[in-house]
Amino acid sequence: MSNKEEYKIASLADIPTAYKCVIVKIGGHGGLRHRLMEMGFVRGETVQVIKNAPLSDPIEYQILQSRVSLRRSEARKIDVIELTDSNSDAVRSDTTKDEYFGTFVEEYDNNEQLSKKIQEASHTITVALVGNPNCGKTSFFNHATGLHEKVGNYGGVTVDIKTGVFYHKGYTIRLVDLPGTYSINEYSPEELCVREYLSKNEHDMILNIVDSSNLERNLFLTTQLIDMNTPMIMALNMFDEFSAKGDKFDYKTLSTMLGFPIVPTTASRGTGIPEVLQAIIDVFENKKDITHHIHINYGNDIENAIASVKKEIENNKDIINLYPSRYLAISALENVKHTVAELEALHNGKQILDEAKRRRENLEKHHHEPIDTQISNARYGFIRGALKQTFVPNKSNTKRWRAFRADDILTNRWLGLPVLLVFMWIMFETTFIVGAYPQDWLDMFISWLGGLVRGWMPEGMLSDLVVDGIIGGVGSVISFLPNILILFLFISIMEDTGYMARAAFMMDKLFHKFGLHGRSFIPYIMGFGCAVPAIMATRTLENRKDRLVTVLTIPFMSCSARLPVYLILIGTFFPKNQALVMMSLYLFGVLVAVLSAKVLSKTVFRSVSEEFVMELPPYRVPTARNVLMHMWDKSVQYLKKMGTIILAASIVIWALEYFPRNSAAEQLVAQQIEQTEGMPVDSCFTAEMKTAAIDSLSYLQAAVHSEKSFVGRFGHLIEPVVRPCGFDWHIGVALCTGIAAKEIIVSTLGVLYQAGDVEDAEGESALQVKIKEQTWPEGSEYAGRPIYSPLVAYGLMIFVLLSVPCISTLAAIKREAGWGWVLFTFVYTIFLAWLFSMLIFQIGSLF
Repeated sequence: MSNKEEYKIASLADIPTAYKCVIVKIGGHGGLRHRLMEMGFVRGETVQVIKNAPLSDPIEYQILQSRVSLRRSEARKIDVIELTDSNSDAVRSDTTKDEYFGTFVEEYDNNEQLSKKIQEASHTITVALVGNPNCGKTSFFNHATGLHEKVGNYGGVTVDIKTGVFYHKGYTIRLVDLPGTYSINEYSPEELCVREYLSKNEHDMILNIVDSSNLERNLFLTTQLIDMNTPMIMALNMFDEFSAKGDKFDYKTLSTMLGFPIVPTTASRGTGIPEVLQAIIDVFENKKDITHHIHINYGNDIENAIASVKKEIENNKDIINLYPSRYLAISALENVKHTVAELEALHNGKQILDEAKRRRENLEKHHHEPIDTQISNARYGFIRGALKQTFVPNKSNTKRWRAFRADDILTNRWLGLPVLLVFMWIMFETTFIVGAYPQDWLDMFISWLGGLVRGWMPEGMLSDLVVDGIIGGVGSVISFLPNILILFLFISIMEDTGYMARAAFMMDKLFHKFGLHGRSFIPYIMGFGCAVPAIMATRTLENRKDRLVTVLTIPFMSCSARLPVYLILIGTFFPKNQALVMMSLYLFGVLVAVLSAKVLSKTVFRSVSEEFVMELPPYRVPTARNVLMHMWDKSVQYLKKMGTIILAASIVIWALEYFPRNSAAEQLVAQQIEQTEGMPVDSCFTAEMKTAAIDSLSYLQAAVHSEKSFVGRFGHLIEPVVRPCGFDWHIGVALCTGIAAKEIIVSTLGVLYQAGDVEDAEGESALQVKIKEQTWPEGSEYAGRPIYSPLVAYGLMIFVLLSVPCISTLAAIKREAGWGWVLFTFVYTIFLAWLFSMLIFQIGSLF
């Protein structure tokens, strides 16, 4: 046997006849798992495949000197070491010596490698992280894994499944962060997502994160997870807040009652996480007296119905190998669509569903309420009974509602919206004032670097590429990083304090009038950072109409990618009212979004919006770790974009502007420059006049080259379309490149205007200087007049605000809504952008 032989993990059902294998992991739910272990199928044991039944199912195995038959569906729950064909003689040998876990067949040449593979495979634990929205799951996930997923003090932060892998005490732990959900009844997309994962994906246990300040509501989900009969651990999170209230909670007694470990944690600070990880290992190793399974008692009538349906289900052994029969029976009684669809496919599915229907109708007729209400009431009854024995609230606590007292002002009927507007104004003012200092330093560095590189490198194409293409393009955008970080600082504070949820609460009535849900405000605010996660956050909206309308209007939110365009234009043309102009852009985007939502709701989407049900979390002080992590992630994301998309776009734009070289018109101007340089200086043609003439001809030469370049030709082709908005071909080209990423608009202008050549901007960025210098060429209706003005600048910012979003956003829309709505978004946004920019310029020009 080669020492380089690699062992592979497979299911026991895939091992050929007469081969031996070593068990590394036992899967399956509680009942099946225990039955397999009782038959000797435990980690480290050697199993030999004896034979397959005539119809290939079941399969006979030899283990612990006994013969056992398993169906393939049961054998698939057991992971084993798969040995390659080159090992067949050794494996088939009846004289080999089986030993316990950690030491194996002595005749194997690479025993050490096999032991290492077994050790690795048998020490891998997959943990599903489940809990209510805003219970601290993602904070726990970040602390445990060392990853930097987004966290916030409002529901719906996690809208997709994330997996983190880390190592702890010799174990590989795969932590799967599932979306926050109040139940697993599949009434909403996140509920269906969690239910699908827990039902269809192999996991060794569930880690149930519970908000200790809201035990009764959080434990409802726990009772549903208990019915799934999967090993479980509870992390009693935010225990610091719970302890501060003076309440008493005997969680150790509750742990005994529920049958699994309960560990107090404060995930935002990392407290209790090592203890949870140790509990995960203990449960995985099946240590005695740690776990035992219990059944939630639903009362005699419901229990009798469950037993009757369960009996029908147990006639099909294949399905109960996949799911616990009690869990299936309860789901069938509740008429859960996912379960009903699976049961219908069984050979006895009709009998099961008929029995469930008969029992459900009898219960509803007898108790005069829907079955799901009866089961929910029973679950809450179980919870109240358990808490009555273990939880004693501090009735004398006068601080219980202190965390909500800020709502007297922040959500006040008259003060709430003005306070929100003042907060936004402070955010934008700080972005300009505080961000101006590091921005100026970066601008000075970029200008100095451009001049230094120009002096170092010999004149030629490479020098032009580096200075004009790379430094001029990327440098024009990177200087706005400090401003973007300040903006994200404020957004992070809104999220972590719980103010984001209050903003949704205040906006619900207004949004509802425009066909939106109040919770749509949270994706809208998230859209101020980036539209992609904002679109994903719409999954928390249960109604498909609400979800699609929000998805299609989020692109009108002013994302951080547009910020460099705003900063360069506002800083140049509106220096005295920077925050107000910026705020007007953000509010205008929201206005267009809600008006578009109104149109969509009255035309394409006419269904009724869902009811407004949203948790208002207590106010919390943001942790420095979360805020800094949020800002760090955005800066890394921004710098990655600088080094990839924007760098590539800058080089492409430079090349299209640089070529072709030496056109006939350009050569004619070059001859004039040469003639002027050869003219003698006298009293009629002074040195100053000669220099001025050469400078004028050089500027004409650059203009002629730019117009005759590839990008110039394309720009002149589209200029008639953008001319009604007051834009020239340079702006038209920049807007086209902005479809890839909005920051590229700034880098494109930097390349086209050769901003890398400006060495001394005197307090302004190089691009700002170049923008002010641009004038309409001879022969146009505005010949000699500046291209840019406050009116044109504001119209340009409106165009950038409303025009087609970046490619990443279009891809997100495609995932959530489909290709048809991507095409609609592309056409509709460009039309609105052109219409509003044209109206601003044409009407403004009248005054």
